[in-house]
Amino acid sequence: MNDVDARMDRLRRAARYRYQQLVDSEIERGSLDPDEVREERRLLQAADVAAHARAQIEQAERRGAFEGNPYHGKPLPGNNGRHDPDWWIKSKIEREDIRGIAPPALSLRTEDAELDAHLDDLSVETDVRAVLEDFNARVKEARRQLLGGPPVVTPLRDVDEELSRWRDRRQARQQADARAAAERAATSEDRPRRWWQRRR
Repeated sequence: MNDVDARMDRLRRAARYRYQQLVDSEIERGSLDPDEVREERRLLQAADVAAHARAQIEQAERRGAFEGNPYHGKPLPGNNGRHDPDWWIKSKIEREDIRGIAPPALSLRTEDAELDAHLDDLSVETDVRAVLEDFNARVKEARRQLLGGPPVVTPLRDVDEELSRWRDRRQARQQADARAAAERAATSEDRPRRWWQRRR
């Protein structure tokens, strides 16, 4: 910051301080409504912030900070013109598949949709039971906590019923694997033997 900018900044601060003193004295006398003054101050602060942001962007453009930026002067993708202050973090979560930071209602819903596939990866019944009991406990805990956010609508899983379904899926997979192995064995027997296999 050069001397001229520093002097201008001091003058602005002094003018704000003097204005503040005048407003406070008028409020004490009763000629100004304090609520209107508060609202005016809030608007002035918002205008100051917006002006400061515009000035910072203009300085960055002069320095060439936006050179090569593919979105320079274009609307940001994924925003679609709707007012959503969290659009950028939502798109980052989707793009990088970040998990574990969503509200319990959303994370439990996602986990519920993927639970059958996760259970199918397990090979021991006690592990399946432990996963189901842990899932139910977290659903109950999320329903009890009133932390805001969307309501928890994820249903509890019936452990015995889920174990029965897991056994059925596992048995169906084993039968399909056995059929595939039998078909592979049958096709290998049908193939003609090579001369070196016949000599044995």
